[in-house]
Amino acid sequence: MNKIIKALFRKKPIDLKEKSELKRVLGLWDLTFLGLGVTLGLGTYVLAGSVAKIHAGPAVCISFFIAAVASALAGLCYAEFACRVPKAGSAYIYSYVTMGEFIAYIIGWNLVLEYVIGTAGLARGLSDYIDALTNNTISTAFRDAMPIDVEFLSSYPDFFSLAMMIILIVVMSNGAKESSMLNSILTVLNIIVVLIVVGFGAAVINFDFWSISKENIPPDVRGGEGGFAPFGLQGILTGAAQCFFAFVGFDAVATTADEARNPQRMIPLAIILCLFISFLAYFGVSTVLTLMCPYYEQDDKAPFPAAFDYAKWPSIKWVASVGAIIAMASTLVANLFTLPRILYSMAKDGLLFKQLSYISERTKTPVIATIATGLFAGIMATIFDINQLVEMLSIGTLIAYTIVSLCVLMLRYTPINNEIPQNGCMEHKSAFHAGFHAFKIAFNLNGNKYPNKLTNSFKNWSIIIFCLLSIAICVCMKFPMFTSISHPHFLAIFVILLILLLATVVVVARQPEQEIELSFKVPLVPLIPFTSIFINILLMSMSKLQTFVRIAAWLGIGLLIYFGYGIWHSKERESIKRNQQVTTANGVDVTRL
Repeated sequence: MNKIIKALFRKKPIDLKEKSELKRVLGLWDLTFLGLGVTLGLGTYVLAGSVAKIHAGPAVCISFFIAAVASALAGLCYAEFACRVPKAGSAYIYSYVTMGEFIAYIIGWNLVLEYVIGTAGLARGLSDYIDALTNNTISTAFRDAMPIDVEFLSSYPDFFSLAMMIILIVVMSNGAKESSMLNSILTVLNIIVVLIVVGFGAAVINFDFWSISKENIPPDVRGGEGGFAPFGLQGILTGAAQCFFAFVGFDAVATTADEARNPQRMIPLAIILCLFISFLAYFGVSTVLTLMCPYYEQDDKAPFPAAFDYAKWPSIKWVASVGAIIAMASTLVANLFTLPRILYSMAKDGLLFKQLSYISERTKTPVIATIATGLFAGIMATIFDINQLVEMLSIGTLIAYTIVSLCVLMLRYTPINNEIPQNGCMEHKSAFHAGFHAFKIAFNLNGNKYPNKLTNSFKNWSIIIFCLLSIAICVCMKFPMFTSISHPHFLAIFVILLILLLATVVVVARQPEQEIELSFKVPLVPLIPFTSIFINILLMSMSKLQTFVRIAAWLGIGLLIYFGYGIWHSKERESIKRNQQVTTANGVDVTRL
């Protein structure tokens, strides 16, 4: 068992002098536009309307704000790791360095799910949008020729999506700079269209739409209680979990570290710029949209064309339609640029099949990984509809963001030398003195300036307890009795959990930090990483049970690959076998794993 545990948690050393096989051709704006290409996609033209109608009402702008805060906190943690580990792979490589191989594999496998489904969903969404502009000619032809009568599949095979993916595969395999240039052009056009749509929409806004009373809501619609937040706090938080999908993808910037000119400086700046511009766009879109048309009248598939029809300005809806097509095309390019580089990193480390790490001599791009992921996403877009594809997206990303925040905490307070200081011994005559001594170490009343084995232990346990308490608090928040003064006993339990949660934050905050110089470090540690973890867990708790079941199924497939192939072909395993003498215990080779 010890051999297996050591194998699962073996960590990857980082050689910053190692020369990358990929070309370093991407500058600050290339990286920023790559992130914007992913984040300013389908959500710009679809998500605001659907969340407003179904979950949050006019308070959808608050939902976007909460989702933006969650993404920004995670983004700061990504930015610090980009300085620490300027290597391709994003959260996968970060967790490999700090938490070990098994956790890294799980994160990498989740990221593959995020980008495959995101790419497939965008391809299907783009096909649906173009189909709608042609009066459903494409879908009607395919449905008549090849109907599919399976509940969990699409009603027809969308070969148009597959054809678009094949064209993109050819383009993306031609080189990083060419792909980045195409993405930048599409992203700039997308931003221009967003500004035009928001500008024209602002000319017909009506602030009365934010204060519609319940009596004035038509009886045949789902309107909640009316007003600014018709579905209450629960609706805003559920909407935030949905809006989080809009910001998914800024981590694409971190996956290109091997192709950035100065990754330790460029990647943190690009992440911050990407999230800031994305938030402004989404906040503006959601605000204008809900002031143009009552929330219960929104079209959850194409909200802007419907809103301009409602405002008696139908000509502008064609601008919105063109913008949606450009946005989805831009996001498709950015997704298909990012995903192969995750597979490349994992395959290069031996955790996935080595063929995926092949780099073309001519284009210096991971060609096989690009072809494999493009075809896989294209097939999924062909047989699934868009709603089935996007259900699993947010949960996998939230898990990855949580792990990155945990990694920041782990590294900041991990000692370089794990020796126990002489005054750290707890051998006392009484339990009282032992408890008091533990209290002094937990809150660093001894004034330790450097982390050691004991402070590291208190930090680790505090982080574990914080995560468990966060889960418990988020579960309690789903039951009104725990937050209602009418149930004092349940409220007292909730308050105690909150106090304990804050106590764990204080314990970690009191521990001494590593002294290391970085071009960017997350401010207000541990508050920001802990806040990021809590918000991520809160948003995950808003997901449906079926989503967790699907994630479990995907992870099951990943675990079969890891234990059947990855754990045995890991480069770290080979490195350990080369650098250590083979020793045996009871006739068994302890370096076997």
